[in-house]
Order: sequence, then structure tokens, then C-alpha cells
Amino acid sequence: MTDPIALLQYYGAAAGALAALVVSLDIGRKGTGIGFVIFVTSSIALIGWGFMGPEAKGIGTQNIVLLAINLIGVYRYLIRKAPA
Repeated sequence: MTDPIALLQYYGAAAGALAALVVSLDIGRKGTGIGFVIFVTSSIALIGWGFMGPEAKGIGTQNIVLLAINLIGVYRYLIRKAPA
């Protein structure tokens, strides 16, 4: 059976890479917002991995900050109206 904590690590890494690709493609506000939603899931996974794993609390702490930044991105691109 696969270790659930290891799955968080690999999901977080893969989702972070996918989100970076989506944001870098600059496919519009909605696409960028979706990229930030993926970043949010990556941060949540890496926070879980960081604090449940034996030696990754630094990554967990870093992703708390990144989660806040990513939530700002979600707000900016998916919730707030585009500037006129």
C-alpha cells in the first residue's frame, strides 16, 4: 500500500508544476485563476506533508505563506471584477 503522506508530497509537487505551467501560459483571467486554485491545492497538500512527515516542517511553514499568496491570486483572478 502506498504511504498517504508520500502521496501528499508527490501530489503537491506535481500540482505546483502544473499550476506554474497554467499561469505561465497566460491564457486569460479565468485560466490564471484556475492555475491559482491548483496552487492552493498544492499548498494544502504540502502543508499536510510538511507537518505530518518527520523532516519537512520548513516546507510546511513555507506553504502556509504560499497558501495565503495563492488565495490572493484566486481572489484577484476569479472573484474580483477585472479593472476597467
